[in-house]
Amino acid sequence: MAQALRPNTAGSLFATDGRPHPVQHALLAVTLVLGVVSFVTAMFHSLHLISSWTGLVGILTGAYGQWISETTRERFGLVLGLGASAVGFFLGMAHGGLFGGLF
Repeated sequence: MAQALRPNTAGSLFATDGRPHPVQHALLAVTLVLGVVSFVTAMFHSLHLISSWTGLVGILTGAYGQWISETTRERFGLVLGLGASAVGFFLGMAHGGLFGGLF
């Protein structure tokens, strides 16, 4: 009857091990928000500064979040945020880069 001792993790959104992970959840939220902002602003040529900088910061926070993440659910959200950040970053770089053509 070992299955009777397993904790019910179906109701939890992120922590599948039953412990809180506040730092990982904060990095996940920041990475997802930066990824969405970077991806959306990359669709507009004149917003390349926002898309490239938010994409770069989103990539860095997502990479650190992947390094310290402890559950699969956290990693899944981080990969989504990383992908959106990377697309926004690369499109922002293609439209003018981090410094807007100053150099």
